[in-house]
Amino acid sequence: MPDSIDEDFVAQYVRDGFAVLRGALTRAEVAEVNSEALRICRAGLNPSDEATDAHPGQSDADVLRQYLCIHHPHKISEVARQIMRHPRIVDGLTRVIGPNVKAMQSMLFIKSEGKPGQAWHQDEHFIPTRDRSLAGVWIALDDATTENGCLWVLPGSHARGVLYPDREQTDERFDCTDEAFGFPYTDDDAVPVEVPAGAALFFNGYLLHRSLENSGKHGYRRALVNHYMSAESLLPWQNSEGRYFAEYDFRDIVMVAGEDPYAYKGLRDLSVPGSRADKSGGCDR
Repeated sequence: MPDSIDEDFVAQYVRDGFAVLRGALTRAEVAEVNSEALRICRAGLNPSDEATDAHPGQSDADVLRQYLCIHHPHKISEVARQIMRHPRIVDGLTRVIGPNVKAMQSMLFIKSEGKPGQAWHQDEHFIPTRDRSLAGVWIALDDATTENGCLWVLPGSHARGVLYPDREQTDERFDCTDEAFGFPYTDDDAVPVEVPAGAALFFNGYLLHRSLENSGKHGYRRALVNHYMSAESLLPWQNSEGRYFAEYDFRDIVMVAGEDPYAYKGLRDLSVPGSRADKSGGCDR
């Protein structure tokens, strides 16, 4: 049975920095997202042309193995955009963020066997909100286990509201992202979040988390990750040149609940869909 978004759910999110909502998506919805992911990959991230096949002669499995992460799939997929606004997801967001919620990013991870994870990091380090309201929603599209690279979290690491420094890392278990360091926790404090397909992990933007490589001999660990925040806060994220300015308000957003206090500013189309490979294939950020 699906978890309820109740006082216990909210209390765990506040205390530990994360909470799991099982059954956030139905089996049919999970299958639809996975089918859409294959369509996007087959089309080379240009699914507007149904006849396009950027990988002719390759099996579906071989096509998917070429991708580790697709950035901003909601820009090119109505399915991904609908999941961003899914009623059960929005219900949880309004309980942990507030009545007015906007989204600014989506990521579709397709981690096949042997693909790396991501080192310890805090999402608020990369998406700096003014009011610390950033929340990630990590939706499992396969059963996520320690063998295939589920998320690991450091419970309570969000509570201090501290953004820890980061540095480059060369650990082959992780892709090209930097790693956070200097925090008062060890790997022994980490907890794996093993969840079935369709479950959604809600987590605070200050929570330290990571994932390890998919060490399974077959299969995927796919996940759709969306990021949200309070619509009341400005978002000093990337401008059109990819630079960060404290006075800047990123307006390439999707309202998912309530009202937008800054609607008078209008919206801008700034984020460009793209893909990331692992270290062996190069990557960008």
